[in-house]
Amino acid sequence: MAVSYMDFTSPNVQFWYDVNKNTTFKKDNRNFINTLSIEQLNTLGNVSLLDIYLSRSNVVEPHTHQNASELVYCISGAAVVSIINPFTKQLLNFPIQPGQVANVPQGWPHYEIATVDNTHLLAIFDAPVPEFIGMSDMLRLTPPGVLAHTYCLNEQMVKETLAPITDTTVIGPPANCQPAREAEAPQPYSQYPYAQGPFGHQPYPQQQYQQQPFGYLQQPNSPYFF
Repeated sequence: MAVSYMDFTSPNVQFWYDVNKNTTFKKDNRNFINTLSIEQLNTLGNVSLLDIYLSRSNVVEPHTHQNASELVYCISGAAVVSIINPFTKQLLNFPIQPGQVANVPQGWPHYEIATVDNTHLLAIFDAPVPEFIGMSDMLRLTPPGVLAHTYCLNEQMVKETLAPITDTTVIGPPANCQPAREAEAPQPYSQYPYAQGPFGHQPYPQQQYQQQPFGYLQQPNSPYFF
């Protein structure tokens, strides 16, 4: 719906905008987000979008949009849109390729992970400005003592684990990511001929496993897991 109070005879009325000029987050030249809202194009009304570029294994961090539903359209590449259904307490994973969409209801936690390089997604919202609450902010702004007490955790371990999260992540992992698990990694998968799929699914050749991004297992005719 167009803005009812818009004066379409005004010299300030806007009908055109170059979204490439409004990069609102940039991790690097292959992972960034451009934004279009009513703040850039005042005739938009109740619609806005994020123009998302991702390389393989990069993730738009778990987050919610408290003011809008989101329709994720794949322009190129491939991604998995993962949604937590707050009513059934289920994690739903929807792989999308060019021409395919996944819909995220307003306020539902979700994230997107690129499964190939040069992935281009368009996220469309039914709000003039999409609001964003990232999981990184929840984790870094909640006192470690509160998390430890609430979930019966070791406060010092919580503090050390979350210490690297000093800002809103948006696209992860951060460019300077050096997780401790790399130093403690088990023997390379190449020593094993097969990797077992989750939940007892049939194993498959390790080469196929290694070509998938971290935490992503693709199996014929079955769901996608993280």
